[in-house]
Amino acid sequence: MRLVFGLVLIVGLGLAGFAVYMAQGLIEKNQRERDLLLAAQSRATKLVDVVVVKRHLDYGQRFTAADLETVKWEEGKVPEAAFALVTAPAAEAEEKKPVFADNESRPRAALRSYEPFEPLLATKVTAPGIDAGIMSSLSAGMSAFSINVDVSTAVAGFLRPGNYVDIYWTGRVGDSETTKLIDSGVRLIAINQSSDADRTEETIIARTVTIEGSRQRVASLALAQQTGKLSLSLVGDGGTAAVAGEAPVEINRDTLLGIQKQEVVQVEEEKICTIRTNKGGEIVETVIPCK
Repeated sequence: MRLVFGLVLIVGLGLAGFAVYMAQGLIEKNQRERDLLLAAQSRATKLVDVVVVKRHLDYGQRFTAADLETVKWEEGKVPEAAFALVTAPAAEAEEKKPVFADNESRPRAALRSYEPFEPLLATKVTAPGIDAGIMSSLSAGMSAFSINVDVSTAVAGFLRPGNYVDIYWTGRVGDSETTKLIDSGVRLIAINQSSDADRTEETIIARTVTIEGSRQRVASLALAQQTGKLSLSLVGDGGTAAVAGEAPVEINRDTLLGIQKQEVVQVEEEKICTIRTNKGGEIVETVIPCK
């Protein structure tokens, strides 16, 4: 009997030791996995919410909150002016800047085409209830002004809304034809009657272009258009306005052809004063100081 009890005790102690060994191994394995997971999480890129469109949108097409959703995007790589929320309470809309306030039922419109799951940008959509057009493209406080152009004065039809141009005036100054840069870094907001910057049809020859400018700029261009011919020159890299102190760009026919006009100097002849006297019937002329 004692022998049986001893065997059972020995087997029990062995099983208990084996169980402790297995449990210790499992705990160590779990700790290693936990440490690996924490290390991976520390190296993982932080993600933030970005609002994207769920379907294709063409220029001017309207959309609502049902056409949008949020996806995770790598922090620091989010496009400028992207939204983080589709909707938010009206009281928090000013702070959180969602696409729509929760009490807003009016749709917004796309100012360029979008592909599915492309981030929605605040600068490329209209305000709620506003359709795409010139008014949506104008900056605050700016005016729109149209300029008559043709194939030779509008860069052969390669202009698009959103481009920047320099404007040259050609007309007669005195007795010579003159061309002068009168404005630089001017933003185009429409070509003919279209403000769509994503036109995909073949190149269209512009008959009019509409620019954005201050009232002073509009007045200057209106006078220039009435007194001469305006030509546009496409400017790259977002446009560059004229820098203060920069030499004015102006050329006339003589400068173009290298003609140098000779200055005519009029030399005043020396004035001689004389007095005539009659001496014995002979007239004698005597030089005297002029007064």
